[in-house]
Amino acid sequence: MHDPQSLYEVFLRVARDGSFTAAARGLGYTQSAVSRQIQTLEEQWGTALFDRLPRGVRLTEAGRVLLPHAQGMRDRLRAARAELDVLRSLDGGTLRVGAFATADVSLVPCAVASFAARHPGVTVVHTEGPTAKHVELLAEGALDVAVLSAPGAVPPTGPDLHDLWDEPMYVALPRGHRFAGRARLRLAELADEPWIEGDVRPDRTLLAPALADGFRPRVVFRVNDWTAKLGFVAAGLGITVLPALAAGAARADIALVPVDPADLPHRRVYAATARGTTPSAAATAFLADLRGAVASMDR
Repeated sequence: MHDPQSLYEVFLRVARDGSFTAAARGLGYTQSAVSRQIQTLEEQWGTALFDRLPRGVRLTEAGRVLLPHAQGMRDRLRAARAELDVLRSLDGGTLRVGAFATADVSLVPCAVASFAARHPGVTVVHTEGPTAKHVELLAEGALDVAVLSAPGAVPPTGPDLHDLWDEPMYVALPRGHRFAGRARLRLAELADEPWIEGDVRPDRTLLAPALADGFRPRVVFRVNDWTAKLGFVAAGLGITVLPALAAGAARADIALVPVDPADLPHRRVYAATARGTTPSAAATAFLADLRGAVASMDR
């Protein structure tokens, strides 16, 4: 199959030079190759574009009509090729990224910083929100990559998932708490503690997986923002679950103790792309940056 841009380049060169031989010499082709490409173009348009004369060739009436359009198509194809080359080389374009709140504490910023350092010509657009929102945005084609979480054993449905991390859970305690120096905690030891969570119903919080074993936390304050939660903990008003992704934002006046995974399983974290689509070059590169950011956090 002939490249459309090449066909029109040859047509315009023959029209300028008035000769297949001269055009072939100028383009670095053989004369027969130029002749074949002109023949292909004439077959596509269903008409002769050149009169073959004893000495050279001359545009027919149809060729003269096609000439300005060929120039325009040649220029547009050149521009399209240049833009596609920019996307492939990651010298331009846009990368649209979405992530849930705690992924934005360190994982996503580290990955974006790494990506931006290597590909400064690509514009990164960030969207924050819960996993369900990003699943919808991926399906709508409004995101290129999303970082999603699955607190239980069931992964999000809809997008193509790329495993990133099994994220441990911590309990955030006031620095002076009696358990602050422990290497690990069981939730049964915290049954009488006041809890600070994003919902008064534990089944809507990160503690939900523990409820099946009979654990019933006493939620005394409903606080959604992670920074505010840690402020309440530091003031001695209660304790809270803190995902490992948010550990980098922990204050100096609180203590973080891992929760036994037998009580609170690790949370699965995924990168996701829209199902059935071909990720862009930028999306593919960013997936590698996410994996690199996780690897650095795991060390």
